[in-house]
Amino acid sequence: MDSSLSLCRLLEPEIMDDPYGFYRELRESDPVHWDPLLHAWAVTRYADVVTVLHRFSADRTLTAEQLTGMGLKALTPIVAVMKMQMLFRDPPYHTRLRSLCASAFTPARVAMLRNHIQDVVNSLINRFIDKGRADIVADLAALMPAIVTAQMLGVPVEDHESLKRWSLDFAEILGNFQHNPDRINRVLESVEEMTCYFRAAIRSQKTNPREGLVHSLTLASADGAYLSEDEIIANCILTMIGGQETTTNLIGSGLVTLLRHPGQMQKLISDPSLMPSAVEELLRFESPIQHTARVAHEDVTLGGKLIRRGQSVIAVIAAGNRDPERFADPDRLDVTRTDNRHLAFGWAAHYCFGAPLARIEGQVAFSTLLRRLENLQLSSDRIVWHENLGLRGLEALRVQFDPGPCVPVDSKLEFLNETACLAC
Repeated sequence: MDSSLSLCRLLEPEIMDDPYGFYRELRESDPVHWDPLLHAWAVTRYADVVTVLHRFSADRTLTAEQLTGMGLKALTPIVAVMKMQMLFRDPPYHTRLRSLCASAFTPARVAMLRNHIQDVVNSLINRFIDKGRADIVADLAALMPAIVTAQMLGVPVEDHESLKRWSLDFAEILGNFQHNPDRINRVLESVEEMTCYFRAAIRSQKTNPREGLVHSLTLASADGAYLSEDEIIANCILTMIGGQETTTNLIGSGLVTLLRHPGQMQKLISDPSLMPSAVEELLRFESPIQHTARVAHEDVTLGGKLIRRGQSVIAVIAAGNRDPERFADPDRLDVTRTDNRHLAFGWAAHYCFGAPLARIEGQVAFSTLLRRLENLQLSSDRIVWHENLGLRGLEALRVQFDPGPCVPVDSKLEFLNETACLAC
């Protein structure tokens, strides 16, 4: 069995550090590749990835019987939650859930949050700017999306640390081919805690309604959309994770990419108007979501290969985003790139409805970091990536810079401001 092109090789440390050479080899030698170790097809060309995302089924969770047969019975409670999440469903079920959830993330509504997001970012930077050093992942990239996501959900912002911890745990299941037995119990505990948390949040809406997604889904259920309490909980969990992990990884891997390309970073510092196109380029160049899976609902020929009904297909988004047939000089970072319809947020019916929020969060974070942290540079050349094959992000990003002053922020952010530096 030839495993040299298996996606399982992403577990190898040198490939995990930089998977793009491996993706190039796979795309050039066998772009529609049967992976015998994963029992799935791996698709790596841009056009083929689009076809898979557009035409293949997202309904791919395993049954309890299948899990038991694979020796994964312990995952049954987790998969039971996943089965109710729109990410794993096709129309019309998916359409109904998506329309309800997307209403909280319209571009116009998200645009109104820009000033608030700016205050959150400034508050977090105020906490470390006088030190001249920081871990951008722990000190900003993980915290800011958790705070904003809590507000979009309509749950207490002070709970953002719990939301982030649960999100990281559940991402273990969403992003990996392999399931680490040592981590299953922790994920199970997090699923139980999240379920209890959102069940309480739903029931509190009756006596203490708060604007946000929980409230919107509760009303939709009462008005005849027939969402059960468990469906609301499952999709609040999905929205919570999607709202955090993609943005956290965008900020962390995006900033390290800029620091490794000082000429491009200087372009952004000199011309901040390039920030929107720069964020799109960073999403393409270092995709926060590396791959996603689908299932063939009928026999399909793709790239000259016959994919049988019921077979799994892994659409390698990150490989498609580096396809030279779609992007000129794809391995070159270019913050001025304009023809940049990347795949980082997916495609078609399952295109990420949180994309407008992630874009604004990324634009505000990068703009503020580059403006306020002068002489910004890496503290170490050693970069460690999460052992998560689908959700690519950094464990930490330690940087140093010239110490600077705090800036005034909205007084409503006391839970952040109280630990800011004395210059405030």
